[in-house]
Amino acid sequence: MKLFLDSAKTDEIEHALELWDVDGLTTNPRHIQAAGKPFRKAIAEIARLFSGTDKPVSVEVNPHLTDWKQIVAEGLELSQLSPNFVIKVGASEAGFKAIRELTARGVRVNATLIFSVAQAWHAARAGAAFISPFLGWKEQHGDAADALIREVRTMLDNYDYKAEIIAAAIRNGRQLADAALAGAHCVTAALVVYQDSFRNPYTNMGEEIFRDAWDGTPRE
Repeated sequence: MKLFLDSAKTDEIEHALELWDVDGLTTNPRHIQAAGKPFRKAIAEIARLFSGTDKPVSVEVNPHLTDWKQIVAEGLELSQLSPNFVIKVGASEAGFKAIRELTARGVRVNATLIFSVAQAWHAARAGAAFISPFLGWKEQHGDAADALIREVRTMLDNYDYKAEIIAAAIRNGRQLADAALAGAHCVTAALVVYQDSFRNPYTNMGEEIFRDAWDGTPRE
């Protein structure tokens, strides 16, 4: 399962590239806002960080756009800014039409805000390179999310669609594990979620035991 960082902050991206060799990046309007920079400046800096790699960087079109032709026009423009850019398009009737048109023109698309197998199927059928089911948001509002990745993967495999699943809106290590076990091709999460997943209180306990033993053992 590929590890993507969900962020637009350059310091977090540099950390993830250096220490984790992160496989890719996902952004959205909230991340761009949190970065505290104008949209174009933020994505230009991100493009430079991934220059010379084949790692995908998902950049979202203006979410106010509801006409598929406008979505396509902006998607084409953004795709020209970096060969790493994958264009994020929201799940909707117009969105799926835009995905089909962008894909036909050689632009990779990440279908975002996926909350059902039916939406994932429309995205895959339209040619999306990536499909992003949002797990944390479903659970946040009381819906079970544990089966969504597994069911989307089954649908893709049944019909040999080439889209890759990005398990998105991951909130904790348990959801990381669930995504991996369910067959997600990729997972994307915030820096702090990954950092928390590196730790375990039993590991801390074991390290303390081993340090005590080390300190109590003569070196020669």
